[in-house]
Amino acid sequence: MRLFFALWPPLEAARALAGWAAPLGGRPVPAQNIHLTLAFLGAAQAAPAAAAARRARGAPHRLPLEQARYWRRSEIVWAGPRATPPALESLVQSLHLELFRAEFILERRPFVAHVTLARKAPPPGMLPALPPIDWPVHEFTLVRSHPQAAGSIYEVLEAFALQ
Repeated sequence: MRLFFALWPPLEAARALAGWAAPLGGRPVPAQNIHLTLAFLGAAQAAPAAAAARRARGAPHRLPLEQARYWRRSEIVWAGPRATPPALESLVQSLHLELFRAEFILERRPFVAHVTLARKAPPPGMLPALPPIDWPVHEFTLVRSHPQAAGSIYEVLEAFALQ
């Protein structure tokens, strides 16, 4: 079972992002799969991961998607804030600390708030302006990834309210 923690945008925001990314080429991420990963656990047990998440603390906030970029090395088009909002940074730090305490091994690279919109994308040159996106963040989720030939299917196992 491959698990990760994520933020999910409202459906209208996900559809707007998917529509924006569709003409860029490569493999656009379907609207229902658009998310922001907070922590990737890989092969892990859901129960201890959920228990750790219940101890994490974070405040509701809005996630601004102010810029779109292309990572040449990984051939990914992504969108994200110019700077990680303090409330999101605090949530990520709290979640990572609780996962560490529960003996999960996380990636050591710094957290970069980004939403992948297209994979295997050719260099796009100048990216068009992003549509206005309203993304209120009131919860984060534990998600199971089901790899398929046509792309992964994501199943939300549990949601954790922010207070």
